[in-house]
Amino acid sequence: MKRIGILGLGGVGGYFGGLLAKAYFKSDEVEVIFIARGTTQKAIADSGLKIVTDESEMIVHPKLVSNNPEEIGELDYLICATKTYDIEESLLSLQSCIVAKTVILPLYNGVDAPERIQKIFPKNDILQGCVYIISMITLPGTIRKMGFYEKLFFGSKTVSASKLEELQGIFQQARIESYWVENIEETVWEKFIFISALATTTSYLNQNIGEIRDNPEAMSVYVGLVHEIDAVAKAKGLKLPDDIVNQTVLKLEKSPREATSSMHRDLLAGKNTEALSLTKFVLNEGIKYDVKTPLYEKISNVLLP
Repeated sequence: MKRIGILGLGGVGGYFGGLLAKAYFKSDEVEVIFIARGTTQKAIADSGLKIVTDESEMIVHPKLVSNNPEEIGELDYLICATKTYDIEESLLSLQSCIVAKTVILPLYNGVDAPERIQKIFPKNDILQGCVYIISMITLPGTIRKMGFYEKLFFGSKTVSASKLEELQGIFQQARIESYWVENIEETVWEKFIFISALATTTSYLNQNIGEIRDNPEAMSVYVGLVHEIDAVAKAKGLKLPDDIVNQTVLKLEKSPREATSSMHRDLLAGKNTEALSLTKFVLNEGIKYDVKTPLYEKISNVLLP
């Protein structure tokens, strides 16, 4: 029996965790555990997790929903999808569940999660991963997924192929569109270029995707940020596509007009934001690699005064 924990039941963890829970609810081979607390835990325990898409609704039930490490027990895989500012605290609360065999797959918005997790659990296998999806919590225990685009990428240069193959098999049986890729660092940075520029622009201008696309000045901010983070990535030695800027702008043009970034939603709700990982991180990496990022610097000073 392989035991998979899903930590963070927001738009990413809730959606992909929900697909896993649906596929393996009656399985004798895979057990899916939702790690949640408060109103989310109660809602799922009482009524299951509801996933709403443009075409359908479904309610799924994990084998267990809990935030008690004694109930959760030892895990074979831990998929992490909390906010980046919760990485250390959330994982340290699960120390007894993360044992030598536990493989950790971070699906955060930022790119520094594997390094941060490895510092806490230096002997564990830490993968790299990212997803493309537009989804969000609408109510405790309810996930709304918008649009048709959903992809999950993962990989590692150090973890054994057998573990990666096993995880890919688990995903595929759950009908998750997943890709085990060798050049995972570049893949993660391609996503980060998109999400960092999007989160920074939407939060700074207080505009959704449609409003940005309709406003030439807003688009110039977005494109300028993409150019800056691309320069940082190249200075780091990452081998990204030559047309990464155009590819990233095209992703924005194909995204639902009414959608926005999770950081913008958090800002509007008066919650803590991921500006440190999505905006200030690029400025700091620019300083580290002697790359000028004036737009990121300007917006960092606004979002993180």
